[in-house]
Amino acid sequence: MRGNSRALSLDNGEETTTVRESIMVHTELDNNAQSITENVTPPQFHVLSKKQYRSKRILDVILSGIGVLIMALVYPFIALAIKLSSPGPVIFKQQRTGLNGNPFTCFKFRTMHVLQRRERNGKPDITQKGDARIFWFGSLLRKLNLDELPQLFNVLKGDMSLVGPRPYPVQECAYWNSTFEDFFYRYSVKPGISGFAQAKGYRGGTLDEEHMRKRLDYDLIYVQKNSLSMDLKIIGRTILQMIHLDTNGH
Repeated sequence: MRGNSRALSLDNGEETTTVRESIMVHTELDNNAQSITENVTPPQFHVLSKKQYRSKRILDVILSGIGVLIMALVYPFIALAIKLSSPGPVIFKQQRTGLNGNPFTCFKFRTMHVLQRRERNGKPDITQKGDARIFWFGSLLRKLNLDELPQLFNVLKGDMSLVGPRPYPVQECAYWNSTFEDFFYRYSVKPGISGFAQAKGYRGGTLDEEHMRKRLDYDLIYVQKNSLSMDLKIIGRTILQMIHLDTNGH
């Protein structure tokens, strides 16, 4: 497992340590060091799970409710374009890892041809830039982040938040759990439609450990420092990225 330490910069220029640096501990059971990825949950995990600000759920319900109304206006056009581009369902459902490591059904507009996904050499089958399985309209949805719109229903259900670490597929999470000893701390808050890492430009499937380490560091900063103002800044930056087609989505 890897866990290189480094301080990262917040939007206001302040340097902050990651969760790994400030609270990460190893729990010893039967004289054998075990990590939290082996179902060991240190007390610090529960402390982090209580650090979310009180009005977060209110913000989620109000903004996602507005978003669903807007989505209702564009849904017929998006659904028709998907159907014309590729046979298969309009909505793609996938098991992803959420709060406390529990799986949930995540909704997305389908952007890929219906094919069987397979692991390669023990690594998860992720979507990469230029992936031939993505049809043209699906690629456009990804660049605009519009493929994530159905996750507004996940927010209303309580599975997700508007802002938080992105939820990865269960198999992908299992892979990164065995790579980074502090990956499990992402699960102490609800996953989000967008997050601090995505606002910083870290988006899309990857198997690059250095890239994922940086992305994880930003996720853990959010876990530690989430606030109403931070969420509003992330939402605003995400919208600007969508307008300027600067999402790094693929």
